[in-house]
Amino acid sequence: MVGSVAAMRIDETSAWQALAAHAAQTDFDLRQLFAADPERVDRLSFDAADLELDFSKHLVDDTTVSLLLQLAEEAGVADRFAAMRTGERINTTEDRSVLHTALRAPRSETLTVDGQDVTGDVHDVLDAMAAMAERVRSGEWVGHTGERIRSVVNIGIGGSDLGPYMAYRALSAFRHPDIECHFVSNVDPAHLWSVLDVVDPESTLFLVASKTFTTIETISNATAARTWLVDALGDEAAVARHFAALSTNADAVAAFGIDTANMFGFWDWVGGRYSMDSAIGLSLMIAIGPDGFTDLLAGFRAMDEHMATAPAAQNGPLMAALLGVWYRNFRGHDTHAVLPYSQALDRFPAYLQQLDMESNGKRVRLDGSTVGYETGPIVWGEPGTNGQHAFYQLIHQGTSVVPVDFIGLLHPERDLDRGAGQPSQHDLLMANLFAQAEALAFGKTAEEVAETEADPARVPHRTFPGNRPSTMLLAERLTPSVLGQLIAFYEHKVFAQGVIWGINSFDQWGVELGKVLATAIGTEIVADDDTTAHDSSTNRLINRYRSARR
Repeated sequence: MVGSVAAMRIDETSAWQALAAHAAQTDFDLRQLFAADPERVDRLSFDAADLELDFSKHLVDDTTVSLLLQLAEEAGVADRFAAMRTGERINTTEDRSVLHTALRAPRSETLTVDGQDVTGDVHDVLDAMAAMAERVRSGEWVGHTGERIRSVVNIGIGGSDLGPYMAYRALSAFRHPDIECHFVSNVDPAHLWSVLDVVDPESTLFLVASKTFTTIETISNATAARTWLVDALGDEAAVARHFAALSTNADAVAAFGIDTANMFGFWDWVGGRYSMDSAIGLSLMIAIGPDGFTDLLAGFRAMDEHMATAPAAQNGPLMAALLGVWYRNFRGHDTHAVLPYSQALDRFPAYLQQLDMESNGKRVRLDGSTVGYETGPIVWGEPGTNGQHAFYQLIHQGTSVVPVDFIGLLHPERDLDRGAGQPSQHDLLMANLFAQAEALAFGKTAEEVAETEADPARVPHRTFPGNRPSTMLLAERLTPSVLGQLIAFYEHKVFAQGVIWGINSFDQWGVELGKVLATAIGTEIVADDDTTAHDSSTNRLINRYRSARR
């Protein structure tokens, strides 16, 4: 079945053709849809694990939904998801399985791929991570001078940074009170120095996150941190007490000076942007504890099971994916905003940028042919209410329609009272969330504006077109489990869209070319002579930089 899906062109299916005709014949108005259908919100709202989802403010009717579900069936999304979970090599360009769902499988579940006990391997690493995390959290692990660890610095880039950093910020209420985690990713020396300037070498543990232990940005930062540590403590032997590795390259790890007993591996079937629940999450496990990390994995697993078992019409990630296809391919909308009304989720949109755009930013299908239709959207966002005073003007009254995901939490970890009879600050936050979704959907007509606006010349400026679609995702509170569910929700949404578009969501060749060229240019920058190896613009830029640095 997987092979036949790969060969099929989705834009030649009957469902795609029917959707194209349907889009050309319909001009939805959310005011009319709600007025004509009092039960609309009940049909288009349901739970996915612990998330409450409301899809009612989308520009669809029952026919649209039915055709989208038919598209998912013709694309074979369910079969492809099952193939992924059982270890079929669906990453065809790299001939790899895609088994991030195995990272959160319970110990009791058996999964054998190519003769290897995948579940057993995963839990062996989780157990080793938990043992180290407990040693650091309890103070048993001490540095070279006998000081307990109070700062953990994760050095990685891409998925080896975005995931654990986002989750560390999101789960601040669950952190160890005496251990602070820092995250360094950018090869810009300012990033590393911003951390080294505030940590104490005697009480700092560095985690070097690189599967191959060759990622140039990560190894450059790690080497600089190593030099800083040895200079401060005066002993090369200190490296073994202040560094651990999240890697599979034992030789390179040992050459660096890290004890390979403190090396935590993962597998080639774990893509970087899907890796935060693997050894890459060690910094997070130290911060929130093994029990908290177990809850996070349980949240991932709950959404995995929902995706695998929920009926298509009430399958949260699938419905989100189909609506994204509807807007991208049939309504011409090329961006998608994720707007969490939670400061703790301030890095969640950035995390989703990599997950979505690195996965589905592809222009060729699985068989190498050009797609012939649009694929992944531009994903962006900021937390509310900050975004309201930045870019909401465009999404309310601009010429581009931006489908939106709103994320809200019913209970905060801490609130602030604003006085008797006044909504609390969290109440005010949620009032803004609900108001923005309402305003985007229903707008304000010129007639409604004219009722209170005395100056007719200002009426068009204060008119809101509405009809701007949004999804509402609500959870009780931001726990490790709920965060895992949110992440897996978007993982599976991205997966389903990739299947529909017939692309490989699990490679990232587009990352490579710039890195290869940068390596060559780095050599040219420190050479004695000006370069002539590139186009005239690039040559001039390199030589201008060399001149300035002389």
